[in-house]
Amino acid sequence: MGNFQIALLPGDGVGPEVVRQAVKVLEAVGRRFGHTFRFREAPVGGAALEQTDNPLPPETLRLCQSSDAVLLGAVGGPKWDDLPSGRRPEKALLGLRKELRLFANLRPARVRPLLVDVSPLKRPYVESVDLVVVRELTGGIYFGTPRGWHQEGALRSAFNTLVYNNLEVERIARKAFELARLRRKKVTSVDKANILECSQLWRKVVTEVSRDYQDVTLNHIYIDNCVMQLMARPSQFDVILADNMFGDILSDAAAILTGSIGMLPSASLGGKVGLYEPVHGSAPDIAGQDLANPIATIESASLMLAHSFGLHREAAAVETAVDVILGSNYRTMDILQEGCTRVGTAEMGDLIARKMETS
Repeated sequence: MGNFQIALLPGDGVGPEVVRQAVKVLEAVGRRFGHTFRFREAPVGGAALEQTDNPLPPETLRLCQSSDAVLLGAVGGPKWDDLPSGRRPEKALLGLRKELRLFANLRPARVRPLLVDVSPLKRPYVESVDLVVVRELTGGIYFGTPRGWHQEGALRSAFNTLVYNNLEVERIARKAFELARLRRKKVTSVDKANILECSQLWRKVVTEVSRDYQDVTLNHIYIDNCVMQLMARPSQFDVILADNMFGDILSDAAAILTGSIGMLPSASLGGKVGLYEPVHGSAPDIAGQDLANPIATIESASLMLAHSFGLHREAAAVETAVDVILGSNYRTMDILQEGCTRVGTAEMGDLIARKMETS
């Protein structure tokens, strides 16, 4: 019997809608397996800007730090696009990653047999896809300094710094190799070592780390070739290891394989408190219309059960409930197929939550 406190950061756009569905499923998990999940909500991103003029209020950060895990919806939207970079909603994500020491981001992309034909890629290319992008999350060009803008007369320039040290590379590489040992024992490390010194260090350190994992096969690949291979032969990949920016790009590209970014969950790990969120953004164009797919958020909650709470049986039950509902031909708009029943965000959450208690 577990007792867990979860910080809820619904955020912006469809964030509150999809987070509500994950809460329904977690409450169903609690009733079925005898656990208690206590939820405390706080503003983040644009919602926090509206309330406090700060995308990551100190109170929100303290709540996250004192919780057992964090479930986040999404942040951002066009109404905040013209704000200075330091006050934009996305700054909250970088702040959370830094303050919670979340250096490892896991983004699984698995094509369910029932949804093979939802993908825009042909069936033979995607029917056996099951990969995880392991993304370094607190270093690289997103965090490097100096950064900023400079103007001299009519000439304007902007600059960012890409920097990694060997310790940062080693710790994320070990995460990838350890994960690969639980899967198909293959790591593909992504870099641009033919051009970038940072990538040359990355490749050297990853190679050194691989010597401690003789049972895992390591391959190196350039980022441009990796994107091409991800579309041409995605089933070749098991664990993809990448730096912050490359991992960001690749994990979003992997959404094409599954047919919808609404199917991709993520887990950010490394510190005491893990953070879980769907890969998709705030989707302001469909916010409030009961159109968003909540499965990515529900499966992010499943990752939370496994990684933060050690509840692997419960996590598997959530995955099974999702599979059963999809197998009963219920679909949200983004994954709708001929002959299926279209449901909204809330109904999909209800269906999965009820299945959790009855299966």
